[in-house]
Amino acid sequence: MNTLLLLCAVILVACIIGSKISSRIGVPTLLIFIALGMLFGSDGILKIEFEDYAMAEKVCSAALIIIMFYGGFGTNWSMARPTAVKSVLLSTLGVILTAGLTGLFCHFVLKTDLLTGLLIGSVLGSTDAASVFSILRSKRLNLKYGTASMLEIESGSNDPCAYMLTIIVLSAMSGQLSAGGILYSIFAQIAYGIGAGVLFALLGGWVLRRIHLGEEGFQSIFLVALALASYALPSLLGGNGYLSTYITGIILGNQEIHRKRELVNFFDAFNSMMQMVIFFLLGLLVFPSQLPEFFLPALATALFLTLIARPAAVALLLTPFRAPLHQQLLVSWAGLRGAASIVFSIMAAVSPSYGDDYVFHIVFCVVLLSLLCQGTLLPLFSRKLDMIDNRENVLKTFNNYSEETSIRFIRLEIGANHPWVNQNLREIATIPGTLIAAVLRGDENKAVIPKGDTVLREGDSVIIGAKEYQDQDGIELTEKEIEPGNRLIGKPLKAADLPKDSLVVLIRRDHGEVIPDGGTVIRQGDVLVIYSAG
Repeated sequence: MNTLLLLCAVILVACIIGSKISSRIGVPTLLIFIALGMLFGSDGILKIEFEDYAMAEKVCSAALIIIMFYGGFGTNWSMARPTAVKSVLLSTLGVILTAGLTGLFCHFVLKTDLLTGLLIGSVLGSTDAASVFSILRSKRLNLKYGTASMLEIESGSNDPCAYMLTIIVLSAMSGQLSAGGILYSIFAQIAYGIGAGVLFALLGGWVLRRIHLGEEGFQSIFLVALALASYALPSLLGGNGYLSTYITGIILGNQEIHRKRELVNFFDAFNSMMQMVIFFLLGLLVFPSQLPEFFLPALATALFLTLIARPAAVALLLTPFRAPLHQQLLVSWAGLRGAASIVFSIMAAVSPSYGDDYVFHIVFCVVLLSLLCQGTLLPLFSRKLDMIDNRENVLKTFNNYSEETSIRFIRLEIGANHPWVNQNLREIATIPGTLIAAVLRGDENKAVIPKGDTVLREGDSVIIGAKEYQDQDGIELTEKEIEPGNRLIGKPLKAADLPKDSLVVLIRRDHGEVIPDGGTVIRQGDVLVIYSAG
């Protein structure tokens, strides 16, 4: 037991070190995890024997639930909304077209039977958000025309469609699927998946807003439980659990939730660990000595998928939107294969309808080639196509507020002899260009939204905002961009009817910052930086 625990510790530390190395040399992190798994595996240095596909399928499926949930939870809908229609088309029709073309290629060129070819196409139909954004985030790159947000939504939402196709093909292989059965399966997967996702998101949001869960960590534990339940319930009913989990995440992630930054930080780390688990297990499961016999068909599949199937689907779906050619080329190239493809291939290997490791080995090689070639060359490809937007940071497509600003918060303690004791805020003369953003009160530092009639007490801490921002004292900020047609345009802040218990502490305007007061008039294009109390 102690040896096993020590080995797990060594593996985790090795994965962390590998992640640091990969970010420096520009290689996708997930590729390092696969390499470490192969290094520790039966053909590697430590000779760890692991061939249990059934166990790997259970572990990887559970890990994929967390990855799917966080893919939704970390999506900033206000940033993604302009490209949502194109993203959804790519994640549904795009997956079907890509899977169909790849399946036919495998059947006619690689001489597989038709259903096996379609199974390979279905498993490889989805793209991997984690792979794409690990590269973009490590290089601090953002893409023009909202392409980063488009890829984020597409990659996060196309796994359910690939899963549905995989289940349909496996059912067809068992000989138990009729035309009516296919139609009902599609209906159940979509209807139950969406319905359960919305239900769990609303329930989870209500609990997080209305019920105090105790210690800070219990909030994270509750969300993990919610993610697991949002997958399990619709799956028991024949629905698409991954679709439900993703919808639960995206609705919850775009609600006002207390301590949201801490939740994002927790899931960011947890999500990274789940990716380590999946890709390391994949490396363990593979015998490198067996790969040469699968390499040539996998290479042919990868080339067709990357250079023909994916570009054809992207061109067919994005051309009607008049998407620039260089954007279409980049979206095609950024279709990296990853965790979902691995999990679905293991699912096929343990399915009684198929029960062979041929698809798994083909998918392993394709994922390896995709990460190695497409992933490594993505930054260079983006620059060559002139798709880098240096005015923005790709981290803004995530809900954790990561935009660099020049506002600083300082904490001022109100002692017994402080001149502000027992005065209300409207009587206090503050320095022009600063703003009292919050009052922390009591032993638990409960946040009080400051109003003109708020009376300061002995023992209070006053949080004052000014330029040169650094995140201190747990103050949580969100951005709200004032788009054309917004009802707030032309109104002063005091008449803006903002949500209860919130305060605009900064306005980003024309590449500068404004410290607002009640008379500051909101303009189109402003970005309101809002502090909300939990």
